[in-house]
Amino acid sequence: MTIQLLSQDVASTVRILNSLMISVCQLLALLIIFLGVMRALVIYVGDGLVRRQASNAFQSSRLAMSYSFSLGLSFLIGASILKTTISSQWEDFAQLTAIIAVRTVLNLLLERAIRQGSIAQDSEMAA
Repeated sequence: MTIQLLSQDVASTVRILNSLMISVCQLLALLIIFLGVMRALVIYVGDGLVRRQASNAFQSSRLAMSYSFSLGLSFLIGASILKTTISSQWEDFAQLTAIIAVRTVLNLLLERAIRQGSIAQDSEMAA
């Protein structure tokens, strides 16, 4: 076996593993966001309709969903980075930069909303 054949085998193995990891990251993001939405719905229905605490239900469900969106976005950023590692075209890197910038801004806004929501929820519980 020559070095060139071995190099081709390694390269194809890396591409296959990269594709697998991209799919895993995207699947995890989808699953986390789905579970977060379902959890938020359960919290909202449980607190809002059953216990009649509408403002608390809205805030609690929003926080639960924000946590899952933030984590899901992190997995999607990872998948985008993995997609670009195999590519050698500048357009792909520029697109990755834009995607990461948008997702990072979304993530920062979600984290700020989570922090503010946690503070508001803590103050409501203390009162």
